Amino acid sequence: MSETFTQTSFPSTLRDPHPGPPPHFRARIGADPGGGYYPAAHRYHLYLSLGCPLSLRVSITLGLLGLEDSVSTTFLPSPAGACDALTALRTAYETTWHHYDGPLTVPALCDVWSGRVVSNHTPDILDDLALHFTDQDNADLPRLRPAALAADIDAVRELLAEDLAQDPALDLLERQLASQPYVLGEMLTAADVDLWVALVHLDADAVRRVAARDRLWSYVRRLGAHPAFHDIPRTEGKREHSGQDLCSSDKDCVVDQSRVTVLAGHECQRQALAC
Repeated sequence: MSETFTQTSFPSTLRDPHPGPPPHFRARIGADPGGGYYPAAHRYHLYLSLGCPLSLRVSITLGLLGLEDSVSTTFLPSPAGACDALTALRTAYETTWHHYDGPLTVPALCDVWSGRVVSNHTPDILDDLALHFTDQDNADLPRLRPAALAADIDAVRELLAEDLAQDPALDLLERQLASQPYVLGEMLTAADVDLWVALVHLDADAVRRVAARDRLWSYVRRLGAHPAFHDIPRTEGKREHSGQDLCSSDKDCVVDQSRVTVLAGHECQRQALAC
C-alpha cells in the first residue's frame, strides 16, 4: 500500500469551537507496576462520544479485546446525565492541567485513582489497550498490534489520513484484499479497525463506490457482522452507519450518514466537547 492519494481530511462529527488544535495529553500505560501508569482492572475510565470515528475505533478495540468489564466507559452525549458526565470530564482535565480552559477532547483515557487524564491521543490509547491491557496468553483474543506488523499498521493509519473516498484508494484496497482476508494478511489487526471505521464514515456516494467493489464490500460486511463491530452504541433516535447497516445484502440500500447534536441544554452550552 504505497500509492499516494490526494490530501484531504475526514469530517469530524463533533466540531471544536476553539481555534487551533486541542492540546494533547500523552502519558503512556507501561507494563511495570512499580510506578507510573500501569494496567490494572477498573483503574481506568474512557470518555467517548457517540458518532465520533475516533471513539468508535476505541469502542471496537475494547470489544475485540474483551476489556468492557475492566475498563469502564462513558459515552457522550448520554441519554441521561450528560451534564454530570461532562462535569466529571472537565474535572479530570482541570486536575491534569491547572486552570485548563480548552475543549474537552474525546476519546480521553482517565486514571480513576488520581482523577487525571492519562491520554487524549487516540493512536496511543489504541496501542496501549492492545499491548498492555489484553491477556497475551489468551489464544482466543486477537493480537491487534503484533510487533512484526507495527510499522505496517502505522503506515495504514497514515494512508487513512488521505483521500480514502476516491477510486485509486478503493482500487488499492480491492487489490490488497484479493488474496488475503484482512488488510495486512491472515489476521485481524488494528489496521482493520482503523480502515473499517474510515470506510463506514464515508459519505453515501463513496459508500456506493465501496459497494461496487466485491472484495472490499465483502470485507466491510464481514467485519460488520462481528459482535465487536456490530454491537456498538448508537445515538438515541438517530441512525448512523453501523455494522448492521452495512451487512445488508442489498447493495442499493446504503444508509446516509447521520450527525449527532451535542449538548442540547442551556446549562451545558459552556462545556466544549471535541472529537
